[in-house]
Amino acid sequence: MPENTCAAQSQVAQAGDPSPQTCLQVARQAAILAGAAADDAMTAVCHARSGAATRLEAVMHAAHKNAVEAERHADRAEQYADDPAMPSSALLHCAREAVDRAVRAQSAAGVETTAADLRAELERQLTAAEYAEQESARRQEEAEQEAAERAATGMDRENRNRAAGNRYLAEGHVAELGWTAGHVRVLEAAESGRLYWRGGRARQAARPGAWDGGRRISRERTQALFAARFLVAVRQDDDTRVLTLSSMGQVALELARLHPAGLHADDRAAYEARFAQVRRRHKRRDDQKAAARLLRPLDSSARKLYRKPLLLTEQEGRAEHEAADRWEDEGGYCPGAGTPHPAACPVATAPVRIVLRLHRHTAMQPALW
Repeated sequence: MPENTCAAQSQVAQAGDPSPQTCLQVARQAAILAGAAADDAMTAVCHARSGAATRLEAVMHAAHKNAVEAERHADRAEQYADDPAMPSSALLHCAREAVDRAVRAQSAAGVETTAADLRAELERQLTAAEYAEQESARRQEEAEQEAAERAATGMDRENRNRAAGNRYLAEGHVAELGWTAGHVRVLEAAESGRLYWRGGRARQAARPGAWDGGRRISRERTQALFAARFLVAVRQDDDTRVLTLSSMGQVALELARLHPAGLHADDRAAYEARFAQVRRRHKRRDDQKAAARLLRPLDSSARKLYRKPLLLTEQEGRAEHEAADRWEDEGGYCPGAGTPHPAACPVATAPVRIVLRLHRHTAMQPALW
């Protein structure tokens, strides 16, 4: 085909469509692959035994039929390419039909359908403007989806991923704790700042600081959680001990809330689960029972991997607090003085800032002596 004919058809082709040269090359390559598949089918018939000859002949005829059609579409594509008045869409149609026939021929012959790879060369390529529009629409859709997820969860993408990771941790570690819902209630009482121990009993005070009376809390569960270091005790002047969550207890409580299905139905089921865990570590039956009565600490890997997700409101509050701290560190507002500017040498101001920060921190510490 003359080159000027291809050039003329390239001008009328829709922007982004494959060029006439590409259509011709793909159509001819498809015809070659279809012919090769038909030849393979015929060779199989020639070497077949009498019992399989009938089936292989049907395969050969099907492959040959599709190979002839692929060749016909390839020839027609060359004819269309020689006609300047023929639209490029007709050439593209012939190339696609040739590829389809080649795939059918290879499939009928039972060989690998490599002709299917030719379809990618006929896919319409986006223009720069179309690509930019598509990207803009994609970013708009992502922004809308992100806004919807933030409204539903109150968290950004990073913290949603963090929350998902925490749920995965919970599914793997909560059941190993050997807890019931009663253990969670004890930790929730400690989290409220109202759990205390006095006179051999655990109670939840009506309000923080009122260490007298209140609702009774399971003594056995409280002792077991304290022994496993999920709880820590702070002694008061009247020999009352206020029980609060340890860092491990806080993580364990969060995981138990994320996966309540990992909690056992009752104390008996929880004991049996702990007994099954310690059975291989102790030979004597009494040692096994004693170990099963104790709670296991949370796995160290869970403690390291757990990251508390932050809500958007918490992030905003933290940012405001940090901004206020920086403003105080730099001297705050002074009437009659101009807005402070960074010094020429940042190193010179560093010791002053450190002294101010240490002074403020020291003033906030409670007196323990």
